[in-house]
Amino acid sequence: MQYDPLYYPGTSRRMLTYGRRGMVATSQTLAAQAGRDILTRGGNAVDAAIATAATLTVVEPTSNGLGSDAFAIVWMDGKLHGLNASGPSPQAISPDAVRAQGHECMPVHGMTPVTVPGAPAAWSALSQRFGKLPFAELLAPAIDIAEQGFPVSPVVHQLWSEAFGEYRAYEDAVFAPWFDTFAPAGHAPAPGDMWRAPDHARTLQAIADSNARDFYEGELAERIDTFFREHGGFLRKEDLAAFRPEWVEPIATRFRGCDVWEIPPNGCGMIALQALGMLESLGQPGRGLVETLHQRIEATKLAYVDGLRYITERDNMTASVEQMLSPGYLEQRARLIGERALNPEPGNPITGGTVYLATADNDGNMVSFIQSNFKGFGSGIVVPGTGISLQNRGCSFSLAPDHVNCLAPGKRTYHTIIPGFITRNNEAVGPFGVMGGFMQPQGHVQVVSAMLDDALNPQAALDLPRWKWTEGTTVEVEPDFPDHLAQALQRRGHHIVKRVDGLSFGRGQIICRDPVTGVLSAGTEPRTDGAAVPW
Repeated sequence: MQYDPLYYPGTSRRMLTYGRRGMVATSQTLAAQAGRDILTRGGNAVDAAIATAATLTVVEPTSNGLGSDAFAIVWMDGKLHGLNASGPSPQAISPDAVRAQGHECMPVHGMTPVTVPGAPAAWSALSQRFGKLPFAELLAPAIDIAEQGFPVSPVVHQLWSEAFGEYRAYEDAVFAPWFDTFAPAGHAPAPGDMWRAPDHARTLQAIADSNARDFYEGELAERIDTFFREHGGFLRKEDLAAFRPEWVEPIATRFRGCDVWEIPPNGCGMIALQALGMLESLGQPGRGLVETLHQRIEATKLAYVDGLRYITERDNMTASVEQMLSPGYLEQRARLIGERALNPEPGNPITGGTVYLATADNDGNMVSFIQSNFKGFGSGIVVPGTGISLQNRGCSFSLAPDHVNCLAPGKRTYHTIIPGFITRNNEAVGPFGVMGGFMQPQGHVQVVSAMLDDALNPQAALDLPRWKWTEGTTVEVEPDFPDHLAQALQRRGHHIVKRVDGLSFGRGQIICRDPVTGVLSAGTEPRTDGAAVPW
């Protein structure tokens, strides 16, 4: 595509970061430093990812915690491996049980949307299969920061304040432990305020000492079970004890000479793959920036409505992954893209508050890792005395019996968090991710196309003004999205809405390795407090 200086500014918001022996990129500097320090002590990319992820639960509780889910794509010794550590719904829950509580749909907060957390088990599984250093050593930096305290960063303060106002609207006593844990002074901490999390530190130590089993079978599991029984929740220690992360084969689509990889359903990464597959079938861009942006938006819309129609647990899908990624089907969908904005409808392929991190080590191993509470702090439920803030992933379930994501006992719902990875000629290019709920597949399409179509480096790809399709022909854009492009898209039938804030457009990290020199380059999100820390 022709370079456009109005859309691709001459100076990035941040400079590209280079490293030789290793790299960690994530949304909090302290977490990135924790991962880098593990590399310098002889750990590999997986060890660094675990240390970074554990530290993120301390320094960015507004987006993830010990009660999160997680997914990972690992490039180890020249091969890709996928890990799905999203937990299922409790065995005791059902649509009728939820309606009996007075709900007409799944609530966003409270005990009802809590599913089995997968993050601690993900750390353990990754360590056991690929780690070099002892598991307890990997959690030590997070434990130290939780005990000693850290200064709260600006974006975390903003998200913390929003959560405080949101949970304060509830009068139910079940939310009291959240305020006791995260707002003991009666307000969210300000930027630069020192924050200590002693309960969190003790829980991390129990996880470290037991290789995470205490969380699922020991005292921590008992405390979770007791709290849910006392307040009419559904989660039980039997649900925790039965959970095991699932090793999966990543799925891919071909785009501009590379293979772009995602985790298969129940994750929604297939939406990004479908959109990129449609763009691949349309050929190389070359008709100008407006046409290129229009095509990317339209392909993303068409992929998204397919994803919302069909994606759930893989065994329960009415259309298979192979059918949805079939080149013939994607070509058929791409033919719907014309000069005007579509009001997208699903096709028929059937024929007969998240954190992201990326790591790389000196041996060529790389990790794309993501973990999330789903919305902010999650459910608002904190198990007293543990620092465990539980996710609200279950609010994605439907109570409608004919919905693909209808609530059922022991079921994993459609999942928004997706790690990405790029390879070329069976060699690693690197991990990438853009967190942010509904934005994530759209962010994947935008950063991948920026790098592989527009030849932008990782930092420049992250710096670009972003767009986000919401419904119908409505597309939200960031405040700095160029007016001339917004007006041109409007003339094509898109309803363009400029948003005041940028946080809803995702927060990403990218690491790439030069195939000749081995030099690592990394981009980190300018919309948050992140850092790319080299070694």
